[in-house]
Amino acid sequence: MTLVVLTAAFGSALMAGLFFAFSTAVMTALGRIEPAAGIAAMQRINEVIQNPVFFLAFFGTALASFAVIAAAVLGWNDGPALTSAAGALAYLVGIVGVTILFNVPMNGQLAVVDPASVEGARVWADYLARWTAWNHLRTVSGMVAAGLFALGLL
Repeated sequence: MTLVVLTAAFGSALMAGLFFAFSTAVMTALGRIEPAAGIAAMQRINEVIQNPVFFLAFFGTALASFAVIAAAVLGWNDGPALTSAAGALAYLVGIVGVTILFNVPMNGQLAVVDPASVEGARVWADYLARWTAWNHLRTVSGMVAAGLFALGLL
């Protein structure tokens, strides 16, 4: 279980770092350029991020998190199982859940707008605010998950 928790800790930290970069730099930069350029850039980012390396980190950490929860439920007592399980819940709810329920649907809405249209600019203004707010939650959730997994290894 130590290797599984360590994997989940690293994966959570990796995701937190990715989301942190978007929260602190990428979205602000995209919001400071013309809406058509920001929309087009984010549409490309949303396409490019769907790759095997990202999916391995994102879903591999989710799989490790499910394994941690299962082990805790089945009576794993090697170290603070509840702390690690709390980290797993933080990852699954705060990163996977938020991504699936909020960020991905907004990405889908943005994908179909014409960057140069008035409708595109309206969607973009809403997208910037809402997507980034949910991304802040993913950032914090990843940091919390990584910290709890690390504590579970002590």
